[in-house]
Amino acid sequence: MFVGHYAAALAAKAIEPKAPLWTLVAGAQLIDIGWAGLVMAGVEKVRFDPDLPGSPLDLYHMPWTHSLPAVVVWSLAALLACRFLLKLNWGAAIAVALVVFSHWVLDWLVHRPDLELWIGGPKVGLGWWDYPDAEKTLEMGLIALAGGAWLWSRGAWQRSPWPALLFIAFLVALQIVAGLTVPDGSSFAYGRTALITFLAVVGIAALADRKPKAQPG
Repeated sequence: MFVGHYAAALAAKAIEPKAPLWTLVAGAQLIDIGWAGLVMAGVEKVRFDPDLPGSPLDLYHMPWTHSLPAVVVWSLAALLACRFLLKLNWGAAIAVALVVFSHWVLDWLVHRPDLELWIGGPKVGLGWWDYPDAEKTLEMGLIALAGGAWLWSRGAWQRSPWPALLFIAFLVALQIVAGLTVPDGSSFAYGRTALITFLAVVGIAALADRKPKAQPG
């Protein structure tokens, strides 16, 4: 799961429009942002197996980001950060926290069994990665549904649909590029590229959510 995670952010934005889009987009990939940093630090591990169907990622050690208890902690941390550091209202902060938690649920659908139910415990995952056509259809379907809800919400608030349409198109293009890219090199390099990508999407989300300046007069 890659851009499909952002569907949770778009759906949350439609339900809680006061939550800044960049916080929701960051929340959607917060687990993987942490994972990329820990992979670069050598704390969590990934290797690449081109013989695997679908995704070549073998995520064999990631207890501090992708175990179920870890995701709960990350979600609560996001809730507290949004409420007390960013000063978002409780509704917006809860929306971000739920988006963070959605990452594990969506990963459970597509990952092979590599998500620990507790640290050192059994690993779960339905393995849709092994069926790449179905997995890609799922991701694009989630983006289409959530993006449609976000567009409807913007219309209800009398905001232009174009920033949302362009952001959704950007996500689709990003998924296409990711699907054509084969990981090659060290896990450190892969983590660095992933981290840069995640942060770039957050920045673009901030631009897409800017309110137009009030016209003088």
